[in-house]
Amino acid sequence: MASTTSRSKYFDNAKFILIFLVVFGHVISPYKDQDKVLFTLYSVIFLFHMPAFILISGYFAKGYKNKGYLRKAFQKILIPYFIFQIIYSIFYFLAGKEKTLEFDLFQPHWSLWFLLSLFFWNLLLYVFARLKWAGLFIAVLLGIGIGYFEDVGSFMSISRTFVFFPYFLLGFLLNGDHLRRVIGARYAVPAGVVIIIMTFLFFGLSFPSNAVPWLLGDTSYAHMGGMQLSDGLLRTLQYILTLVVVFGFLPLIPSNQYRITKIGERTLYVYLFHGFIIKSIQSILPSSFSENYLFLIAFSFIVCIVLGSYMIKKYTRPLVELKI
Repeated sequence: MASTTSRSKYFDNAKFILIFLVVFGHVISPYKDQDKVLFTLYSVIFLFHMPAFILISGYFAKGYKNKGYLRKAFQKILIPYFIFQIIYSIFYFLAGKEKTLEFDLFQPHWSLWFLLSLFFWNLLLYVFARLKWAGLFIAVLLGIGIGYFEDVGSFMSISRTFVFFPYFLLGFLLNGDHLRRVIGARYAVPAGVVIIIMTFLFFGLSFPSNAVPWLLGDTSYAHMGGMQLSDGLLRTLQYILTLVVVFGFLPLIPSNQYRITKIGERTLYVYLFHGFIIKSIQSILPSSFSENYLFLIAFSFIVCIVLGSYMIKKYTRPLVELKI
């Protein structure tokens, strides 16, 4: 990460790996309850992949004070959200997953919550960025506290907005020197390998199957098995564990140029369109495919390559970026 170019390659590689984990996590989701290996993979992926994605998004939000930033956020984040919310509503209806055709713009379909929350995170910067590290402490308290509101949920992605905002704000507060100290530390790579391996072992041996909703952050404590005063402590421990894994993952990302590096610039296309492919394929694939781990990995990789290609961007850019 010594130069602007290497930093760009580093983050593009990181975003490609993370978008692959997004796709792979969604591919194996229907099979996780029948397969211990897939459940462990799914749990570890959902522990850190979106927090890492969100942290990187926050890192690149440092220009929030620039003229026109909010207008661009509205154009590049919120409008595509509304467009794809409508498209997914039609898709679910035609695919038979919804009995009636309804356009509810405030209940995000599937993975679209990220766009809605991303817009809100950018808005929250205008308040929390001024508070700096004290703001991060407040954001963590809000992320913990939101779970005590029984009716909080996916409406307007309110729960996820507050639960995941600390990662976005942390990314914003970090600078290049901070990251270099973590990524370039002498034993960062072996420490990262140990952290990832230990996390897989821990989740494989002891992570309860009914604890998955905690990783998703889209509902209250009451809806995850009954509200207890100690639930706030559990979310605090989750924040700590997630950050440990995120900062164990980051040193493992290469800064070299690969063929897949360019796709890291087009992760939004993969994110928005992969649901159409996965939901369509899953309805026709036999459950026996869940036993073929290599197929699931290869399929996820191909989805990322295809949807992140130049041709997909060329013909769908008017829809995604509102540019011809």
